[in-house]
Amino acid sequence: MPTPTSLVTGGAGFIGANVARCLLAGGHRVVVLDDLSGGSPYNVPDGAVFRRGSVCDPAVVDALFAEFGFDYVFHFAAYAAEGLSHFIKRFNYTNNVLGSVTLINAAVNAGTVRCFVFTSSIAVYGSNQVPMSEELVPAPEDPYGIAKLAVEQELRVTHDMFGLPYVIFRPHNVYGEYQNIGDRYRNVIGIFMNQALRGEPFTVFGDGEQVRAFTHISDVAPVVARSVTTPAAYNETFNIGGDSVYSLNALARATAAAMDVPLRVTHLPARNEVRHAYADHTKVRKCFGLDEGEVPLEAGLAAMAAWVRGQGPREPSVFDAIEVRRNLPPSWRAVLRD
Repeated sequence: MPTPTSLVTGGAGFIGANVARCLLAGGHRVVVLDDLSGGSPYNVPDGAVFRRGSVCDPAVVDALFAEFGFDYVFHFAAYAAEGLSHFIKRFNYTNNVLGSVTLINAAVNAGTVRCFVFTSSIAVYGSNQVPMSEELVPAPEDPYGIAKLAVEQELRVTHDMFGLPYVIFRPHNVYGEYQNIGDRYRNVIGIFMNQALRGEPFTVFGDGEQVRAFTHISDVAPVVARSVTTPAAYNETFNIGGDSVYSLNALARATAAAMDVPLRVTHLPARNEVRHAYADHTKVRKCFGLDEGEVPLEAGLAAMAAWVRGQGPREPSVFDAIEVRRNLPPSWRAVLRD
């Protein structure tokens, strides 16, 4: 059988880079497309072809499809800051919807793509009952979740019209090695660890009793990579992630222990966010035969902490292109440049 060729968008980012490694180990030829707005070229695994560019640029995307004739598309290129998405609506929809549609158009026109794998988010559920299951009617409460749901629906109608197979994953709170710890707007574990390296207190919005389940990357990337060789997964949607839930206060304690620093927390004014968000994973376990348990939080934090110490602290990023400043959290407003 010929070597399959896979496109990994956002493959210089956290999840994409780890999936690219799994694909290479599985015998795929891998092409990474990334504009490096959030990822690093150092994350691109050896053996992958790297092209710098944006999924929002049809000329770049169409040229790649013409050059490589992709068998599979793994789409991770998105700006995944739920809280910030309220204040960058145009940026959010341009990158997360129009960029995805550009890829979908190219996949249809190429006629070679056997499956399109899309990473959505449990943000599509909004404040639904927990644990959130795939049978629930999505009701997203932020522009990021709305964008992800729009792409899910686009993949379904594209399949109905053009026969493009897809697999949709809804991961949540994924953390681990190669994550960007310098992003002040997303990935709370990375934020905490960077603050630990910088000798700063952990910052928590509200009282810290928000509940989440945290997922080590090793529980996600291998499953996503082998989805294209799992026929039962085609044209299905799966929650994927950890089952054990923690408050942000409990996470702060565990992260401080992993980083071997005293626990110091500064509570910031609460922001508008879903208070309790975690998912049911019965469907993904059944489809992929996942019998082993998840990576325990303490073990995952220890592995990430060891990697983070080798990277050193990062200056937290500042997103200057804020479109709506009204109700912007004070801690985010304070770092904006006039």
